[in-house]
Parts: sequence; C-alpha cells; structure tokens
Amino acid sequence: MGTTKVEAYTEAQNLLAAQLKAIAHPARIAILQELIKANACICGDLVSELGLAQATISQHLKELKSVGLIQGTIEGTSICYCIEPKAWHSLQKKVNELFNSYKELNTCC
Repeated sequence: MGTTKVEAYTEAQNLLAAQLKAIAHPARIAILQELIKANACICGDLVSELGLAQATISQHLKELKSVGLIQGTIEGTSICYCIEPKAWHSLQKKVNELFNSYKELNTCC
C-alpha cells in the first residue's frame, strides 16, 4: 500500500484523520472511556482497570496524547492523564459536522 500524500489535504482533514486513527483501537477506546468515567486525572490506575501491560497502556496513551486528545501532567514519579477538553469538543464537533453533512437523497447506487 502506498503512502498517503498528506499535503494534498487540508490541515483540518489531516488532523481529523489522525485523531480518528488514534481512537480506532479498542484499547484506546477503553482508555478514553476510563478517563471520561473518572472525570479526573488518572495516575496508573489503568493497568488494573483494563488488564493490559503497563508498556501497552503507555504506548496507547502516547498515541492519544500525540494527537492532542488527552493531556498528561507529571506528579512525582508518575504521569497523570485526563481528557483534553478543547480537543475533545473540537473532535466531537467535526465528527458531528461530517455525519450531519450527509443528506439521504435516495438517488444514487
């Protein structure tokens, strides 16, 4: 499979694709659900909650943080994570706009 030519798309399209790609994994969805359920920063509780190895969870957190959907703060020797509200609301708005832009016309295929 060839590489995607990101320069052919707008910055907004590339960001939306990156964010959707980041959440397109069941472990990442579970992590996001735990962060939302906690409604607070979580420091290391995810291993016991999700039953995944710490290294696996760390990699998934890194992916979510790299697209800005979560934020982390250092507290002592651990990093605490929570949802990044502005990015989360922006993603919600963009996904809603995408789905709402479709109008069923019953005139194709």
